[in-house]
Amino acid sequence: MRAVPLIERGRRRRAARKTMRQKAQTMSFGSLVFTPTITRLQERHGSRRQYERMERSGSAPQTLGRSEIEFIGERDSFYWATTGETGWPYIQHRGGPKGFLKVIDDHTLALADFRGNKQYISTGNLLTDNRVAMILVDYPQQARLKILGRVDVLEGEAARAWIERVRLPDYKAAIERVFVVHVEAFDWNCPQHITPRYTAEEIQAAVRPMEEQLETLERENRTLRDELTRLRAAAPR
Repeated sequence: MRAVPLIERGRRRRAARKTMRQKAQTMSFGSLVFTPTITRLQERHGSRRQYERMERSGSAPQTLGRSEIEFIGERDSFYWATTGETGWPYIQHRGGPKGFLKVIDDHTLALADFRGNKQYISTGNLLTDNRVAMILVDYPQQARLKILGRVDVLEGEAARAWIERVRLPDYKAAIERVFVVHVEAFDWNCPQHITPRYTAEEIQAAVRPMEEQLETLERENRTLRDELTRLRAAAPR
């Protein structure tokens, strides 16, 4: 039997995945990640009652709200984890200009896959197991959002319309493909143990008022020195 290319196999699975996504959207984060082993650990360490409430919330659809959409739009990087055919997880950093991860609607994200080192580890993993776990962090505010989803890998003609939706006008990196993430669940993580870190842009914004105040004081100082020099020159000797 002729082997079917991975991308073609991925396209054939999309119709089946649509039904799976519709079912998964009624599930909570806890119902997806709290396995029997994990729940036994929670019971042993006294946290099961708290997380059982999260798991029971799976009866209601979980869609991205205003807080999540604004948070995602402000990020200039995130991490995502995929699983390879060997069973090993692979974590990758994804970065770009702020807003490069696009919110398409309340359960869909999309991003351009810019040309990189051509290892294609995440891409290959997603073609054989389309599940992904994402972590987005706001270091200054010590906030993080965890997202679970399934990813469509779009190339060629299938990606044409999507490329225009994820293109960044002022970012010249070549786009090889588009990743469309169908969100199945998300959860806000606690702020513990997140060390505040700041980008150069954030630092500049924070110190700019002090710089402006310093510039004002320096101008006033020069004016006073000039006035003092004038008064000394005009004083009788």
